[in-house]
Amino acid sequence: MTAARTPELTPQKTLARPVSVRGWGYWSGLEVEVQFHPAAPGTGHVFVRTDLPAQPRIPVCVGNRIEVPLRTVLAQGTASVEMVEHILAALSAAGIDNCEIRVNRAEMPGMDGSSLAFTQALQEAGVERQQLTRPMLIVNSSVRLGDDASWLQAEPANAGEYHVEYQLDYSETPVIGRQTFGLTVNADSFERELASARTFLLEREAQWLRQQGLGRHVSLQDILVFDDQGPMENSLRFADECVRHKTLDLIGDLALAGCQLVGRFTAHRTGHRMNAEMVRKLIHHADLIEAVPVPVSAEEPEQATEREAIRKIA
Repeated sequence: MTAARTPELTPQKTLARPVSVRGWGYWSGLEVEVQFHPAAPGTGHVFVRTDLPAQPRIPVCVGNRIEVPLRTVLAQGTASVEMVEHILAALSAAGIDNCEIRVNRAEMPGMDGSSLAFTQALQEAGVERQQLTRPMLIVNSSVRLGDDASWLQAEPANAGEYHVEYQLDYSETPVIGRQTFGLTVNADSFERELASARTFLLEREAQWLRQQGLGRHVSLQDILVFDDQGPMENSLRFADECVRHKTLDLIGDLALAGCQLVGRFTAHRTGHRMNAEMVRKLIHHADLIEAVPVPVSAEEPEQATEREAIRKIA
């Protein structure tokens, strides 16, 4: 496939006003508040640990990712934030380029295991256009990682398109089985098709976590746990909710690129580590379009900073 033409440059966006979400950490069991604040052009996404001395800042970038099982964790010095993938997926899909994310714990709230609460909060805040264009990482040739058992491929796409597909294979668990889901990512498609897809575990995995002292406060109503018959004391929001959630996680991990992505991504049985490794590889093999000032015509002096409401969930 040949490289696509360069997409049209568009203004960066931040939130129109602050908004917050409060919940409980799945792993820690501690209550946490996440505050989303507007940020200046070129800031990117930055976590701020308000509970620590000097309130250290942790920029969202793949270089700050550290390896921790089952979740995405970022660290800067001795400060860290974890379970950030659902927040980053919501920000990425909403097209929010610059946001200061203030948190009073290390672990983000698990909510219902999806990105829905974060998506709703961002919709409530609205967005504001800014006077720099969006930086873009454009896939200009095919890039592939992994082997036959697990792989991730990035390919060129039409101008401006960001498409993801996930192939899930739980053949050993017939109630889940094999599922495939693909989506061209934007605010509307994410809200409609992915935001409410929840984290899932097998019963044996949930039992092992409890034996380690983790997630003891999480009930079967808070997360999807599968036995041989299906979800335990719960019901699916989508027939293919499991693969949809994996697609959500993929978007959250790819957001570690720190800018708009243009390309088609196909993942087969990948996890957080390989998703992040693709970002590292793309930084060296894709075209980076840097931010430039947004031209504002004399006829439309407010164009670059006009506020626009993101559509509310019905």
